[in-house]
Formats: sequence, C-alpha cells, structure tokens
Amino acid sequence: MENAILMASGMGTRMLPLTEITPKPLITVNGKPMIETIIDGLEKRGVETITVVVGYLGEQFDYLTQKYPNLVLVRNHVYETINNISSVYAAKDVLLKSDCFICEADLFVSDISIFTDELKDSCYYGKMVEGHSDDWVFEQDEDGFITRVGKVGDNCYNMTGIAFFKKEDAKVLYKAIEAEYGIPGHENWFWDDVVNRHIDEFKLRVHPVRADQIIEIDTAAELETVRSALK
Repeated sequence: MENAILMASGMGTRMLPLTEITPKPLITVNGKPMIETIIDGLEKRGVETITVVVGYLGEQFDYLTQKYPNLVLVRNHVYETINNISSVYAAKDVLLKSDCFICEADLFVSDISIFTDELKDSCYYGKMVEGHSDDWVFEQDEDGFITRVGKVGDNCYNMTGIAFFKKEDAKVLYKAIEAEYGIPGHENWFWDDVVNRHIDEFKLRVHPVRADQIIEIDTAAELETVRSALK
C-alpha cells in the first residue's frame, strides 16, 4: 500500500499576475492543470489515497475530490507565515500509514510513467546537472546514499520536487517533523531542511529522471516558453 502528500498551499508569487486569481498548481500546461499531471501519475501507480494540502485560494481545489474519489483535501492555515514544512506537518499522519510519496503540486510531469518505476529504496527523484548549480542538490556517498540535501553543488543530481519514503523512513520523517516543528526558525524551513538535519537516520537514494520528464515552472515567462514548446 502507498499513499501520497501533495503540497499545494503556496501563493506562487513568482508567477504573478497569473496567480492572483488561480493557485499555481491549477495553472494549465498543454490543457491540463499541473497538479493533475502528478495525480494522474499517482493514479497510474495505484496509490491508495492522495492527500492534497491546500491554503491559498484553497476552495479552487475542491473539484478534485469529485474527479478523483481517493483524493482528500487538508487545509494548511499557516501557509502565509510558515514555509512548506507546514504543509507536511498538516498531513503528517499520512506518514504513519505506509510508503509515501511527497510531491510539490506545481510541477508539470510530461511523462507520468516515472511514477510506475520500481522503487526499492526511499528516494528523491533527481535530474543530473553538469557543472555548477545554485539549486537544491544531493550529495551521495560511494554506495549511492544521500549524505546532504541542500542548495549549491557541482556535477550532481538536482531536486525535482518528488520524493518517495518507504514506510520505515516515513515514520522517521514523522518523528523528525514533530520534533522540529515549532522550534525557533522553523518558519523559514522547507520540509527538506528537516530531512537534511536528520539525514543519518534515513536510507535515501536518488532516483534518476530526465530533465524533460518533470518540468518545474517558476515564472510566467517560463510558462509561456513551455507552452510554446508543446504546441
């Protein structure tokens, strides 16, 4: 059995003015809201329950519960003041149930077959970037296990916004989120910061994907570029 948490509560300010009236995960690419490209992949895999954490313009996601009967919405009431650690915290009980995907909801997944790959270990989906990167990256040991999750790296896998935790690691994450949430400074943390702070407690690998299989779109200009390329 597998479950999933999708983080959809953010305000998407980098994509203004489009996000003034539409939450970023519901912006369409190729005629489909970005969040649905993720949900369709999770459905194809057979994930039992998909929990979508909403906040900004949260009522616009209500239709998803009609379209996908195994989807539930959870409200993040502090999305304006606390980073996305608050979204995982809002859905933390899901982590105690089974293997669990944790996904950003504002990704365009152009190839949903990435969700049907066999995943023997807990992992972050990663794309290889040659040269220097200022983005979130993974450092690995000689056995392939992740030793650091953080910004800046060279010739390494970069974060794509999708992670998968086996049940035992999901329980470790639950305990870590519980322990870290509320301490001074947590308001600015991404949930991945908690993973990094407890990295020795996890058995995490990188699951490689191509850059064109998961596309992160941050700005209105990038959105137009992607839309034009898909015409």
